[in-house]
Amino acid sequence: MGIATFIGFTLLVAIIAYLSTRKTDETSSDGYFLGGRSLTGPVIAGSLLLTNLSTEQIVGMNGIAYSEGILIMAYEVLAAIAMVFTALVLLPRYLKGGIATIPQFLEKRYGKSTKTLVSLLFLGGYAISMLPTVLYSGALAINTMFDLPEAMGMGEESALWVTVWGIGIIGSIYAIFGGLKAVAVSDSINAVGLIIGGSLIPIFGLLYVGDGSLTAGMDVLTTNFPEKFDILGGPDSSVPFWTLFTGMVIVNFYYWGTNQAIIQRALGAKNLREGQIGLSLAAFVKILGPFIVVLPGIIAYQIFNGELTNADQAYPMVVKKVLPTAFIGFFAAVLFGAILSSFNSALNSSVTLFGLDFYKEYINKEASEKQIVKAGKIFGIFLAIISMIIAPLLFGVEGGIFNYLQELNGSYSVPILAIILVGYLTKRIPGIAANIGIVFAVVTYLVTLYIVKPDISFLHVMGVLFVLVVMLMFIIGKFWPRETEYVEVYTEQVDITPWKFAKPVGFVICSIVVGMYVYFS
Repeated sequence: MGIATFIGFTLLVAIIAYLSTRKTDETSSDGYFLGGRSLTGPVIAGSLLLTNLSTEQIVGMNGIAYSEGILIMAYEVLAAIAMVFTALVLLPRYLKGGIATIPQFLEKRYGKSTKTLVSLLFLGGYAISMLPTVLYSGALAINTMFDLPEAMGMGEESALWVTVWGIGIIGSIYAIFGGLKAVAVSDSINAVGLIIGGSLIPIFGLLYVGDGSLTAGMDVLTTNFPEKFDILGGPDSSVPFWTLFTGMVIVNFYYWGTNQAIIQRALGAKNLREGQIGLSLAAFVKILGPFIVVLPGIIAYQIFNGELTNADQAYPMVVKKVLPTAFIGFFAAVLFGAILSSFNSALNSSVTLFGLDFYKEYINKEASEKQIVKAGKIFGIFLAIISMIIAPLLFGVEGGIFNYLQELNGSYSVPILAIILVGYLTKRIPGIAANIGIVFAVVTYLVTLYIVKPDISFLHVMGVLFVLVVMLMFIIGKFWPRETEYVEVYTEQVDITPWKFAKPVGFVICSIVVGMYVYFS
């Protein structure tokens, strides 16, 4: 029954995505990479949410909640503030310039060498961290829920290889041969299913531990483990409180404002109004995120008496334990959609970066639109294979998959956010300042974290390094400024009239986030 439901729902999503995108012109770069700049607010919101809310997020964050409690929700709720910032400050500038990739803006602002460096950072980050962690965490969840190692008569690691390659091949077909619109439409359908299915897990979990009562279930958790409901993390926790004002800001503003895999959804908006509506809708849902990505982990701690050897298995174990059999197939299909979404999104963005920023720029400057798309697809196949080889090697990674991902991402999130913000907020900082800032940040971060190994959170390292990079760029700009001021030209590709409710809605969102911290502290 579960397998049949799983296959049925997965096929339904694929058919709807195909019917919705068959008329999109995918021989042009705008049609393939940006969905023809036709995405509406709800589609953007759904795609943003599901691109983010994948198994490395659900499995990883619930794993940390299992070990440490709700303090990990900082990654979720502070994301809402970052989305408000992106909607009000960054998106108007992106759409005004008509860019398809973040590196395209950096070329206009700083020069070709800066664009190349950042494109390499994005591609390296997707290949080494994002794509493999999505595949690993997704395969781990599917294997645990369906007992696939036992069904296949294989060990956990061997079964992981099989599932990783199965997910990777299906995801590659979606992303490489469908383009952004296929990814965005399938994301929107799965987003609804994930929100419904994801909400069922904590509900059934609370009913399970409360003997049929939601309130009794919550009382059991808060009574037995009050320490797990303290949102203010200590200095030795995954999220020490003061990191909310240092590295946590960097993580969220980079991810929601400058990460190509995420912001590409908003770049495909039919106009600024739809883009701001999409980001605002997504921000409201992110505030509810801890219910899905944190609470099940604490429920798992209660059910399994804190005895799980691998915290990353807490979420799939809870799903298997509390969800009625009739729902498991549907939820596994939705989770499978979430796995595909994050994998597809990073892969589609990698294809975009390679096609527009490398192939067209350095390999074949006379390439037609059709040739650019074809080259991007070939590169996507190569990158997918690399990620499918790396993913199973993450089995049992120390500290959990989510912390591994966030720590590694710091090597490129700090310099990319710094040079983009400085690029938009100043007019005279030169390209050499951006290039030196990038190299300085990457080298210093990796040496500090993996050679020096300081006794502080990597989030604090990110915060300090961000300030140093910005200061370095301003010093260089003071002595060697651009000869002319940078002026952004309105390309008129889309209407950039803002949504009239963007600011008041943004204020409400930020107020709710602050209120949550006050309540749980």
